[in-house]
Amino acid sequence: MTDLRHPRAHALPPTGARRRYQPGSLEIFGLILLTAILLRTQLAGWLGHVLPTGWATVFVAICVQATPFLVLGVLVSGAIAAFVPASFFTRVMPRNAALAVPLAGVCGIALPGCECGSVPIAHRLINRGVRPSAALAFLLSAPAINPIVLVATAVAFQAEPRMVWARLVAGLLTAVLVGWIWERLGRPEWMKPRLRTPVSGVPADEMGVKVFLPTVRGDFTQAAGFLVIGAAAAATLNTVVPRQFMAHVGSSVFLSIITMGFLAFFLALCSESDAFVAASFSTIPVVGKLVFLTVGPAVDIKLFAMQSGTFGRRFAVRFAPVTFVVAVVVGVGTGLLFFGGWR
Repeated sequence: MTDLRHPRAHALPPTGARRRYQPGSLEIFGLILLTAILLRTQLAGWLGHVLPTGWATVFVAICVQATPFLVLGVLVSGAIAAFVPASFFTRVMPRNAALAVPLAGVCGIALPGCECGSVPIAHRLINRGVRPSAALAFLLSAPAINPIVLVATAVAFQAEPRMVWARLVAGLLTAVLVGWIWERLGRPEWMKPRLRTPVSGVPADEMGVKVFLPTVRGDFTQAAGFLVIGAAAAATLNTVVPRQFMAHVGSSVFLSIITMGFLAFFLALCSESDAFVAASFSTIPVVGKLVFLTVGPAVDIKLFAMQSGTFGRRFAVRFAPVTFVVAVVVGVGTGLLFFGGWR
């Protein structure tokens, strides 16, 4: 006989009762996306009245550019969680942070994606036992030095082929320096507690499709939500900044460097396409363009939102300023080294 005084007695469902269906975050996200597609004409007209001209176009462009690489990132993240044992990373990665960080940075060249996909992968690497400084170095280097980004940069800067090598060096150096800084100054309590069990009710050592599909779904819905927030913020700033402003920036090297750094943060362009935007700034010195290409893949408003959701706000408010300063300094130094001046 059930003891009615027991606190869980009333919570037990009757035998044979059918569990009530509750839509999850993925179903809700899909419903919103489907509604937006079916009512895109009405939404575009309504948004045109309440938002700046071109806002919807920029917002959709950012989301469309980022979503394929976000999907690639969560698929890789899910595969790491489901099919790669945690012991693999402890065997492969050096125990010494001085070696682990640059090795992780160099490994970023193997991921053909943008910064959106690197966030869930870095989170999964940390969850599988990789030291945070090395995972963060991978997070920063992957969108900056992968082959797709370098080829796009070569096409955009055909008149300045040294920009490809300058971007490679600046991106890798930024990732390694930030990783070493975080190893020295970072604190575990600044990041969200990491759960070894990726799926509720599944043992941490269980692997396979049972872990892969729920992990991909969870990572995507979490990252996609913050991608939308970041894209909305970037679209707002993109349409608010007057285009005539750029004509006056190029007259000052210092002003162009600072402006290009902040533009890279707020515009939140995909790293596969930002080279074409940078090349279009004809009045900006080449060093300023390199700063733009170094800061953008490392830290922008979209990444800040995604990192806040993945690693926690306490992490993001510390990591983003450090990354921004290092990227600007490295971009300037690398530009002077490769181009021999402020031109």
